[in-house]
Amino acid sequence: MLDNLNTHFRKCFDDVLGSRAAAKLLRRVEFHYTPKHASWLNMVEIEIGILRRQCLNQRVFNLELLESEVAARQQDHNEEKRTIAWSFTRQDADKKLGRHYVSQLAC
Repeated sequence: MLDNLNTHFRKCFDDVLGSRAAAKLLRRVEFHYTPKHASWLNMVEIEIGILRRQCLNQRVFNLELLESEVAARQQDHNEEKRTIAWSFTRQDADKKLGRHYVSQLAC
């Protein structure tokens, strides 16, 4: 699974590795892109944080109890159809993280 960074596209593999090496590697790769408006990793981190605060902030004595706590929280979450409202834009990221970008590697 990849985010939509500009280096995560087939053309960039060709540009960096050459057509032959890229084709050999890409036969073993299947691209699955995340939504352009969100980061799947951020969503996972947010969900794990909520899970920790809501049902893992106590001692869990066995796997069955852990599974039941997590399943109950997941069911509540799904029934309420909660979503994440993103406010951090790509432009915000450019301002904050631009000094870390390596423009020579961008395709």
